[in-house]
Amino acid sequence: QVQLVESGGGLVQAGASLRLSCAASGRAFSTYTMVWFRQAPGQDREFVAGISWGSGSIYYGDSVKGRFTISGDNAKNLVYLQMDSLKPEDTAVYYCAAQRGEITTRERTYDYWGQGTQVTVSS
Repeated sequence: QVQLVESGGGLVQAGASLRLSCAASGRAFSTYTMVWFRQAPGQDREFVAGISWGSGSIYYGDSVKGRFTISGDNAKNLVYLQMDSLKPEDTAVYYCAAQRGEITTRERTYDYWGQGTQVTVSS
């Protein structure tokens, strides 16, 4: 059984930083694509960032480029999302997801999802 578990969310002030972690278990993820989505109340789920272990590709959503950094430890099945210069509009539940193909921004292409971690940025 595949499991993705996020951690690292919390309440911070605008301008602060947070690092989210996603731990994957139950399957070898050496060729998987792992991504972060987020969902704010009343809004659709939004692609944030993704990393493909197979191709080495990294991709960011426009709203986080230059502020967020995705990285990971393939051997340990860990993916991180370093979030700097946080803004109130970054407030959302952040989800880790995975699939075997290349990075896409469409949530339906992802087979595995974590339970989410709340990030709240106060002004």
